Amino acid sequence: MLIAQLSDIHVRPKGVLYKGVADSNQMFSDAIKHLKHLDQRPDFVLLTGDLVDEGDPAEYSHLLELLSELSIPYAVVMGNHDHRENFRAAFSAHSYLPQSGPLHYCIDDYPVRIVVLDSCVTGEDYGHIDAEGLSWLSAVLNEDAYKPTIIALHHPPIVSGIPYMDVYRYIDAEPLAKILRRSSNVEAVLCGHVHRSMAKRWAGTMVVTCPSTTTEIALQLKPDAEPQSYSGPPACMLHLWHPESGLVSHTSYIGVYPGPYPFA
Repeated sequence: MLIAQLSDIHVRPKGVLYKGVADSNQMFSDAIKHLKHLDQRPDFVLLTGDLVDEGDPAEYSHLLELLSELSIPYAVVMGNHDHRENFRAAFSAHSYLPQSGPLHYCIDDYPVRIVVLDSCVTGEDYGHIDAEGLSWLSAVLNEDAYKPTIIALHHPPIVSGIPYMDVYRYIDAEPLAKILRRSSNVEAVLCGHVHRSMAKRWAGTMVVTCPSTTTEIALQLKPDAEPQSYSGPPACMLHLWHPESGLVSHTSYIGVYPGPYPFA
C-alpha cells in the first residue's frame, strides 16, 4: 500500500498569495499533479492539517475546487490554521468525520488502519489531546492489536530543535506516548505543522513529519533564533507499506528538476 501525505497547504482565496509571497493555491495544484504522475499511483492520500490559512469558508470552497482534481481517495486532518466548524462543514460529505466535537476518526478499509487525531486547541497554535480523546484512541487501538496502524495528527509530539516551532508543538505528550508504547502495531505517527521533513524514534514507533507544499520553515537551531521561512523546494511524503518489510517513508520533491542521469 502506498500512502501519500500532503501537509500545510495554506490555501487562500482565489488570487491571494500566502504571506503575500507564495502562490500556495497553484503549489497545491502542482502537488496534486505530482501525485497523479508518480510511477506508482498512491492508494490513499492523507492531508495532515493547515489545509487553509485563515479557516475562512471562501478558502475551504477553493480547497474543495482544487481537490476535485485529485481522483485518489483522501482523508483530512485538522491543523491549527483550520477552523473546526468550517472544516466540518466543508467536508460534510466525508462520512468518517464526527458530526460534533473533536475530529478524531478511524479508517479501517485498507491493509493499514489509519487513525486520525484532532490535536488542535481552539484559539491556540500549540497542540494537545484531552483525556477523552486519549481514551478514544486507546479503545480504538485495543480493537485490533495486530493490524498495522498509522496515527496521523497535525502537531508533532516531539522536540524539533527549532526553538520558535517547539513553542507550538504538541504539549504534554507523555500520556499519548504511554498509549502508543502499549501498541506494538503502530507503524508510524505522521504529522505536519513544522513545514519540514523530520524523523524521530518515539514511544516505540517513529514520528515522521511532512514538508509543506508551500514555504519551508528555516532550519535554525540556536536558542535565540528569529522565526524565518523561505521558498525551498516543496515536497510531500510517500509511505510505502508491505506486509513483509513494513513501512518505509520517502520525501518526494514536487517540481521539474534536471535529469535523469546515468545511474550512480
